Amino acid sequence: MRYGAVIPFASEPEFVELARVAEQAGWDMVFTWEAVWGKDAWATLAAAAVATERIRLGTLITPASRYRPWDLASRVGSVDRLSGGRVTLGVGLGALHDNWLAFEPDESRAVRAAKLDEGLAVYAGLLGDQPFEFRGEHWAARPVEMLVPPPPVQRPHPPVWCVGALVPGRERQRSLERAARWQGVLPTVTGSTLDDPGARLDPRSLREIVDRIRTLRDGAGLTMDGYDVVVEGDSHGNFGHIRPPVEPWREAGATWWVESWWDLPDSAQGAAETRRRLELGPPR
Repeated sequence: MRYGAVIPFASEPEFVELARVAEQAGWDMVFTWEAVWGKDAWATLAAAAVATERIRLGTLITPASRYRPWDLASRVGSVDRLSGGRVTLGVGLGALHDNWLAFEPDESRAVRAAKLDEGLAVYAGLLGDQPFEFRGEHWAARPVEMLVPPPPVQRPHPPVWCVGALVPGRERQRSLERAARWQGVLPTVTGSTLDDPGARLDPRSLREIVDRIRTLRDGAGLTMDGYDVVVEGDSHGNFGHIRPPVEPWREAGATWWVESWWDLPDSAQGAAETRRRLELGPPR
């Protein structure tokens, strides 16, 4: 099991400093997140990349359907080269809210899902071997020969973790199908209503998610070797329902435990508490 932490609220210089703190305290990874209008996640990660040596860097999450995929590939590729191969791209459809809709309309969940799938295909193709060509419903690319950037350090491309939702009682699980095609899953459980008692991630439902992904990968000729299963919890007991001990989650198939402290305030006090928790080190 490896251990990461989301840094929920920090300025760009604060994030860089907290990444250094986390590295010194023995964490394996730190994450930032993306807003429609806000601090640029990839510029922040680039700064952290040159200020650290070992710790991995990632996003939880990038709503990749919003990006032109060549722009996303450029950003992730640059951070990968700056870090010497330490970046992970976490993706999902994103959660619509007022700060999103203030700038962009709701294209519908189906359109965002289709753009996500096509965008990831272009991302992987551009960061893989050239020449690359793609034509989809939403995105298209043809081979280029001028000003092609160098390849990323991580080959064929920096890993992609996808949100994968188990919907109890549903035979086909499309987001799990997507996650199985890439390098990791950010598992969740959803139901038909917000108070659905079955809509809860626990070790039992995580085991079902892992089993479904293993079956999907077997069918595609892929193994689970190196595949990441990421559980977000809170050792400090204030956010969500997932708590240590970590061992039942590891036994269910988790390979990463990520501390998610989204309840901390966006203030100097919240930043100080984030630092204090990082300095304690991961809950091994």
